[in-house]
Amino acid sequence: MRFIRFSHLNKRVLFIAFGAALLASSLSACGHMGDGPRWGSGPMSETDAAQFRGKMVDRIASKLDLDAPQKQLLSALGDKLHAQRKALMGNSTDPRAELQALVAGNKFDRSRAQTLVNEKTDIVRNQSPEVIAAFGDFYDSLRPEQQQKVRDFMQKRHGHRWGG
Repeated sequence: MRFIRFSHLNKRVLFIAFGAALLASSLSACGHMGDGPRWGSGPMSETDAAQFRGKMVDRIASKLDLDAPQKQLLSALGDKLHAQRKALMGNSTDPRAELQALVAGNKFDRSRAQTLVNEKTDIVRNQSPEVIAAFGDFYDSLRPEQQQKVRDFMQKRHGHRWGG
């Protein structure tokens, strides 16, 4: 087995990639959740979203044995991710309808699709520094054994998203 020595820059890229993966998973995991008694009946209310984030923070805090300041930093990271997700969703109550509108006619609406991509890319570009800083603050606050648990989790979860 070949061992790779990570430079400081490679570690930074790895953590940025982890932050992006965390963002993508939060978008896909929360994007379909509803506010009714059964999940999936519409977008989450702010109260439900806050409760969901609180439960996730508690779950991660218990797995990593976080102290109070670390838990605050994790909560701040969750808040930044939620704010970025809300910005990505925009004012639309039905984001799926926006995508369906692209193929509603005889031709694919390329200009609207490009506009949507540009809007979402700008949001990610503008808000990513805050998300990256929040993730960096959280990760840097972890003790070495906690950081190792994060790395182990990332390694263990690799490829399991789609049953691979």
